[in-house]
Amino acid sequence: MTQNLLHAIREASREKDLEIDFIVHALEEAIATAARKFYHLEDRVVALHDADKDEIRAYVEKRVVQSVENPKEEITVEEAQRDLPAIQLGEFWRRELDLAQLGRIAAQTAKQVLYQKIREAERINVYKEYIQKIGDLVNGTIKRFEKGEVIVDLGKAEARIPREYQSRNEKWNVGERIRAVIADVQEKAPGPQIVLSRRDPRLLIRLLEMEVPEIYDGTVIVKNAVRDPGERAKVAVYSRDRDVDAVGACVGIKGGRIQAITRELRGEKIDIIHWADDIVQYAQNALAPAKINRVLVKANLDGTKQMDVVVDNDSLSLAIGKKGQNVRLAAELIGARIEIKSEADVKREVQDALTKMLLGGGGGEEEEAEEAEEAPGLSDEDPVETIPGVGPKTAEKLKEAGFATVADLRGSSAEALARIPGMGEKRAASLIALVSEGEAPDGEEAEGEEE
Repeated sequence: MTQNLLHAIREASREKDLEIDFIVHALEEAIATAARKFYHLEDRVVALHDADKDEIRAYVEKRVVQSVENPKEEITVEEAQRDLPAIQLGEFWRRELDLAQLGRIAAQTAKQVLYQKIREAERINVYKEYIQKIGDLVNGTIKRFEKGEVIVDLGKAEARIPREYQSRNEKWNVGERIRAVIADVQEKAPGPQIVLSRRDPRLLIRLLEMEVPEIYDGTVIVKNAVRDPGERAKVAVYSRDRDVDAVGACVGIKGGRIQAITRELRGEKIDIIHWADDIVQYAQNALAPAKINRVLVKANLDGTKQMDVVVDNDSLSLAIGKKGQNVRLAAELIGARIEIKSEADVKREVQDALTKMLLGGGGGEEEEAEEAEEAPGLSDEDPVETIPGVGPKTAEKLKEAGFATVADLRGSSAEALARIPGMGEKRAASLIALVSEGEAPDGEEAEGEEE
């Protein structure tokens, strides 16, 4: 039995890539456990490997003491010297056990203990090796499927891809090669410790590093990447060399580089955009191919940023994307909330606000407010009564003060208009903003001032 176990330990050392000393120590513990159970001993039993004879011996071992406190581990010096006259206080007294008497059940017990020790050591080695590789790309083979999880053979170890880390558009078969990124390594787990992901944005970054030499050598830097796995992804890149186009390097000649990644991700569309330090420019790049007219950045109370983006009427659906996908990915890419509005929506909001302000500031006299129309912008020759929200009485006051046309208002200031009786500062500022830029000042309140 001993020789068979020694042969097994050498095989285990080669197959499991474990140190021979560790295996020997595990074997000693296994044989000691089997001997204790076979002889029904409560005393301390140890097994020692004799390297010269290449064999293992088992002993009942006790420390020689003057006065015994623990009979299972101690023996008096007088009792020990009756067996070994030369033994001294503090040394270990040993009585050898006959391992040849151990039967098949004891041998099986020893093997079970040994393999358990080997599995624990193997698990520790896997954890130490792969905990440093989180975020790295690995290659493996689909081994089996368990309760919705994909079990992958990495060679040295098994890994699993949980259902939530699988792309819904991907279907795999046993024996197929698969590439995934290491998402987590669990120290203690009933199944494989290594958790892989096909949804993680780091998978896209690692694939770009493999396909684009400029990223691998550090000339082009991937600033951020976001994904809607299987559908669409956005990647922001930046070039440290003026002569190198970051987007062009990632796309490749005739799109060869990016197409290879798209095939690996089973048809996922990838938008490569230029990263910009200016968040407004960054947002415009992220929302491409939609044409952006204006971007207003606001700071929320919770410290997050919000961006109101105005686009042409015909670019609204393009900016939002299918089921809001484009704007959602863009917001995640730049780290801010994005609200998309068309020019028509902005004009309608401004006109509604001006109408309320002008009606609310009439000093008790009701004014007729013209409905806002989605007409072309105001020209210099247009009379003041054509301005949306300006009623007859307000127009009369403006003309009496010398403001008969839009050009007169554009050449004036809010302070000058505010001096007109019954006008008010807020209403004056709103009119100037409307004729000059087509929108009310930021933060304008809906109600006008009392006359």
